[in-house]
Amino acid sequence: MKIGDTEIKVVQGDITELKVDAIVNAANNKLVMGGGVAGAIRKKGGKIIEEEALKLGPIKIGEAVITGAGNLPAKYVIHAATMGMDFKTDETKIRDSAMNALRLAEEKKIRSIAFCALGCGVGGFPLLSSAKIMAQEVFRHLREEKSGLKEVIFCLFDQKAFAEFDKGAIRYLEHLGEKMCSGPFITVDIIIEIPTSPDGRNGGVVVIKRSNPPFGWALPGGFVDYGESLERAAQREAKEETGLDVLGLEQFHTYSKPGRDPRFHTVSTVFLAKAEGKPRAGDDAAELEIVKLTEIDKINLAFDHRDILKHYSQYKNGLKPDF
Repeated sequence: MKIGDTEIKVVQGDITELKVDAIVNAANNKLVMGGGVAGAIRKKGGKIIEEEALKLGPIKIGEAVITGAGNLPAKYVIHAATMGMDFKTDETKIRDSAMNALRLAEEKKIRSIAFCALGCGVGGFPLLSSAKIMAQEVFRHLREEKSGLKEVIFCLFDQKAFAEFDKGAIRYLEHLGEKMCSGPFITVDIIIEIPTSPDGRNGGVVVIKRSNPPFGWALPGGFVDYGESLERAAQREAKEETGLDVLGLEQFHTYSKPGRDPRFHTVSTVFLAKAEGKPRAGDDAAELEIVKLTEIDKINLAFDHRDILKHYSQYKNGLKPDF
């Protein structure tokens, strides 16, 4: 598929054999090339790659540096630090390392780049999640930057990884291109407050645990489909993610600050609603909880949803929210 003038591919094979301008190594921040993809690059390309990398390190996790490619058919190796020496990684580390690898490629006027599955080797990060995070960063980069890249390849060694990246990267990017071809992207979020029961328990705001990146807890919500009103989108997303039928929708505020969503620029209208039914996790929600407004600082909230709930708490207490 193509985004602008850039071809995006998922291939199964050995990344060390690709004839591209640069391949991306899922590195540790000390740039020691031990096992996994790094070890394969060192073995086939020669010790000179690691020696050159070590002179540039250590670097911060999420940063990237570039070296020659030794005996490899590629011209360069971009070492993107997805973890420290504890071999632990997460969404932010993978997102930052992919972003900085792309930025470095632009600086060096690289035209073709191949990524392995960042964070999925010794880091143990799920393949599908890594695919979506990397696809999000490629999509954002190509939309927001004046890119000279002509080819971006996701290269996976085995069939299982290939299948996950075909679904999580190519099909995901096709979905973005078909359903959200122009931005900023319009979204809705819904504050559903469950009344406190007579015994003083269970009251609070419904939040869901996201099963897709960006991870964390969030208000129910999502993208507005073509031909759909904001109100209908709010009703649909609430039903899909919580099983609740929302009533009495009232617009609270529209949040539009660039950077509120780490994937791309989104504009979200937040609704207040009452609900009927028993809340249950569904669709993209891995879990569902009812959280008291006094406890929101205790949970990991995605996007700018902590600010949204603080504004709502101010509103509930008769104060003017400091939007």
